[in-house]
Amino acid sequence: MTDHEIETREGGHLAMKTPPIVSPQEWQAAHQQLLVKEKELTRVRDALAAERRRMPWLAVAKQYEFEGPKGRASLLDLFDGRRQLIVYRAFFEPGVSGWPDHACRGCSLGADQVANLAHLNARDTTLAYASRAPQPDIERVKARMGWKMPWYTITDSFDSDFGVDEWHGTNAFIRDGDRVFRTYFVNSRGDEAMGSTWSYLDLTALGRQEDWENSPEGYPQTPPYAWWNWHDEYGHAEPSQWWSDPERIAASLAQQKQSADPPKDGDAR
Repeated sequence: MTDHEIETREGGHLAMKTPPIVSPQEWQAAHQQLLVKEKELTRVRDALAAERRRMPWLAVAKQYEFEGPKGRASLLDLFDGRRQLIVYRAFFEPGVSGWPDHACRGCSLGADQVANLAHLNARDTTLAYASRAPQPDIERVKARMGWKMPWYTITDSFDSDFGVDEWHGTNAFIRDGDRVFRTYFVNSRGDEAMGSTWSYLDLTALGRQEDWENSPEGYPQTPPYAWWNWHDEYGHAEPSQWWSDPERIAASLAQQKQSADPPKDGDAR
């Protein structure tokens, strides 16, 4: 096995050395070696999330005020009645590259990755964005870019108090009645992973709330899959009723296998 060079269509050579070309058996062996390390990384990531769930909480004593689509809103209002809140500080305001047509490129790339919010909401968690742009500009850019997350205007020292006045960042909060606590914070490359339901939940104090997780005693937990649902079905049916029905699961899997089979002669393609 030797490294080889990729040629361009014009016959020249790229300034790069590619990995060796191997047999299927050699490829599988190399993949298995890396898979061991990937599994180790997964376990380390789970352990880190477990430590995050044991981070001390910081009480938020100051009363912050935002502007939202419905007018003035407190930090407590941003929870929208749920127990947890994740706030991403995006840079969309005068002086930022792209203004007034766009938010900054990096924040916009992150916004494009945000998964359907129904799954977070099903875990009693709200995601919100916050910037210093006025609401009409925020609503205009959201409509242009197809973004669905609630997006508020910062009107006071929220950004400087939570470390996001000069750089983007994601803050996690939890509430106990009307009392709000800051539980975690990531920025810079820590924000790269944000966007999926799992990365957001792993950032929170309560985690994914599944019973395989190493969480403090008394934390809310349900079996994996029990709460998963189609994003337009939350609130209309109990997902656990589906997942606890073995016959229905078997029928669904059989239907999926049939639909995945290659079409026979004469079948529609």
